[in-house]
Amino acid sequence: MMKITIGCDPELFVTQDGKFRSAHGLIPGTKEAPFRVENGAVQVDGMALEYNIDPVDNADDFVRFNQSVMEQMRAMVPGYDFAIVPSCKFNGNHFRAQPDEAKELGCMPDFNAYTGKANPRPDNKTTMRTASGHVHIGFCEGADPHSDEHMIRCATLIKQLDCYLGLPSLLFDKDIQRRKMYGAAGAFRPKSYGVEYRVLSNAWLLNENRMRFVFNQTVRAVNDLLKGVRVADKIGEQLIIDTINRSDVYSAERNILAALPGGKDVVLAARAL
Repeated sequence: MMKITIGCDPELFVTQDGKFRSAHGLIPGTKEAPFRVENGAVQVDGMALEYNIDPVDNADDFVRFNQSVMEQMRAMVPGYDFAIVPSCKFNGNHFRAQPDEAKELGCMPDFNAYTGKANPRPDNKTTMRTASGHVHIGFCEGADPHSDEHMIRCATLIKQLDCYLGLPSLLFDKDIQRRKMYGAAGAFRPKSYGVEYRVLSNAWLLNENRMRFVFNQTVRAVNDLLKGVRVADKIGEQLIIDTINRSDVYSAERNILAALPGGKDVVLAARAL
């Protein structure tokens, strides 16, 4: 068993009177300078809210920290409701009234674990916006994020996470719009402490069981990989890519059952979420 830490930086939208509204200017904190709160930090990310939690090493703290930071952020936006949905479309007039920095997308590139190349920057002209649920895995300290060695380690783990998290997520995340912009199979950013898995939407924030599933599947992915269990090799990389990018639930179930250790239990758990 390898000791790892897990964090996250999910995004979510706000609504007012049932309409999606820009979060620009609603709370303190930016990408460059997140606003510190208990158990994490908050910030505005374009037209959405974003938070991160302090890294943890157990599922109970993962759940507790997510719930704690979300509640603190909720208290910062009285008069607004949270909308935990993977994608939404803003009213055209409301969208056009936003400053350019609120509409900006893809300032920092992420990478494709299957090609090693940077993913294309999404179109920021559309009024659709997406909300992700990125998972951060800490397994080292002070690495050169863009060294060949670290990129290979990251890509190998990301492919494993596509099998343990990306495929099962299709069983409870029914949104098919978000991947037109973000969250394609294999999306990641290398970090000096490990890697950021960028495939999941924010759909796992909706309840505690989903949060625990994400944490536990991440731990299983890492430890099975250390045992030499490389599920991506069993399924085939192109099939993983096609299944996730097309949100093909049938293919996801079939391949989890066929290749993932304890696949039947994983399918039943994901269906119940």
